[in-house]
Amino acid sequence: MVAHDHICWGGGHEHADAHRLSVEGVTARYGQVVALDDITFSTVCGHTLALVGPNGAGKSTLLRLMAGLMPLTRGSITWNGQPLQSCPHEIAYLPQRSDVDWSFPLTVRDLVEMGRYPSIGIWGKFSRHDREIVDKAIDSLNLNELRNRQIGALSGGQQQRAFLARAIAQEAHLLLLDEPFTGLDLPSTETLGGLLRSLAAEGRLIIASHHDLNSAPLIFDQTLLLNRQVIAFEDTRQVLTPAHISRAFHKEDSTP
Repeated sequence: MVAHDHICWGGGHEHADAHRLSVEGVTARYGQVVALDDITFSTVCGHTLALVGPNGAGKSTLLRLMAGLMPLTRGSITWNGQPLQSCPHEIAYLPQRSDVDWSFPLTVRDLVEMGRYPSIGIWGKFSRHDREIVDKAIDSLNLNELRNRQIGALSGGQQQRAFLARAIAQEAHLLLLDEPFTGLDLPSTETLGGLLRSLAAEGRLIIASHHDLNSAPLIFDQTLLLNRQVIAFEDTRQVLTPAHISRAFHKEDSTP
């Protein structure tokens, strides 16, 4: 494996213990409404982690907090021992597909090139290295035949692959995905699940909100089950037990 200063790309986990996400006592509010209360967990690169819980449990809020897109009310989130603000280039956030303007005139390659902006700036000049990273990201997500297609003309599964390629081009270690499987058919779901596992096997940390309890063990090796508070955090099959699921989905103070 060729050493690289910035990317978890190419197998091996010798760095995984250093690349740790730590969420400590995190609380978040929307006005007077408590969205998350005292959330604590920790994990490292090389895992796929599902955020599971009912509607209003705080899954999307937690992703936005980890992405640095909204402020904490209390607590801390660190990546590799540093505040999130010090390493934004290592964190990629993929919003729900419904939040994206798919009519915007971008090709797949345009979108993937945006992954280089944190490194070179919006108006920076692409170097040979930047172009090689973009090409490799497109190739790794099997998008070569679609590189010149407008993003709105893609299928749901292809759109998710294009956004993953942008995250790869960013050389992000931590990928945060908000409901990436929503609206995908079974073949697209299986393809995307395999890609997420492959990206984690190369040494990245993949965290995604997920609602399908049946497919979660097939895609994610870890699960954080929550309903504003942590219900359970462990290996997926140990978390998604009838007792834990009942507690999470029938908690009296859950939001509809």
